[in-house]
Amino acid sequence: MTHEFIRLIKVARSKKKQKSKCVLASIVYLDGSSYRKPGVRMLIDENGSTTGAVSGGCVENEICRRSASVFETGEAKIITYDGRYRLGCEGILYILIEPFDVPDDLYNAFLEHIEARKHFRLDSYFKKEDEAVGGLGSVLSLDINNIYKFSENKIINEENQLFTQHYHPRFKLLIIGAEHDAVKLCSMASLIGWEVTVVSSMKDPKSLSDFPGATRVLAENPDTADLSDSDLQTAIVLMNHNYALDLQYLIKLHNLQFCYLGLLGSSRRWERLQDEILNYVPDVSLTFFEKVYSPAGLNIGSETPEEIALSILSEILCITRDKSPSSLRNLNNNFVSRIE
Repeated sequence: MTHEFIRLIKVARSKKKQKSKCVLASIVYLDGSSYRKPGVRMLIDENGSTTGAVSGGCVENEICRRSASVFETGEAKIITYDGRYRLGCEGILYILIEPFDVPDDLYNAFLEHIEARKHFRLDSYFKKEDEAVGGLGSVLSLDINNIYKFSENKIINEENQLFTQHYHPRFKLLIIGAEHDAVKLCSMASLIGWEVTVVSSMKDPKSLSDFPGATRVLAENPDTADLSDSDLQTAIVLMNHNYALDLQYLIKLHNLQFCYLGLLGSSRRWERLQDEILNYVPDVSLTFFEKVYSPAGLNIGSETPEEIALSILSEILCITRDKSPSSLRNLNNNFVSRIE
């Protein structure tokens, strides 16, 4: 979600430079079920161009049509969209549409905040009424000294209902290794909005052009690589295809912060590596070993580099979101039980 909001801020800033006004549409409440949940947002400029989406494609045209009054008056409003008969989602969406102005001070402070990998919060005030106006809008809080309203000339009534969304730093993937399979993993991770850093070797350095979607591509050796900027929003995958290099990097990584460490190779290979790590670092913590997944990935029958990348990314998502892999059809077996 963080990467989506970053994109909206950047596009809105670009539109402002072009003298084009924008509004922000946000799902702030949901009665029932829907394709996407509260917190998803889309940007609309005064020419009707959109960035992002709040559904599978059915609601967006309605939002664009009903945003016309917000462009005219500059006043935020709430609209509802009943998807029970049109979307098949069995839910009513409450959508806040508000002016979205990104001045210099907001934009610069926001980028600095993101670069520093800090959390931020968005508070949206709304009413559960269709075409409701008055005291509505959102407040972006970076910290106690950086709080911004998107429409400065409108008063927000804090007695209205509140939807709060907390944003984590953008999720990072650190790929150590630069072979063909690493290219596929990088490309797919960037598609889901992750910030990707690739570490190649100094003997065979790579560049950004070799890894579409990467934020950084470094050429390092285990003893020179500075990986200290990893944090609990960082997943690491070792793809060196080299036992000695993997061992050196594992020793380097053992006391750093991360949420997941994936390692290619067999279970027997990982057992050997564990023994060697204990020889070099006798006091290595049990927590480190618990965060290592080897062989990396879910058992989905992967064969090609693309399928292996999908398997690894799926495992990372399961781990970071505390989910056990299962089919969505198993969440509700009412239909199956009726036909048995």
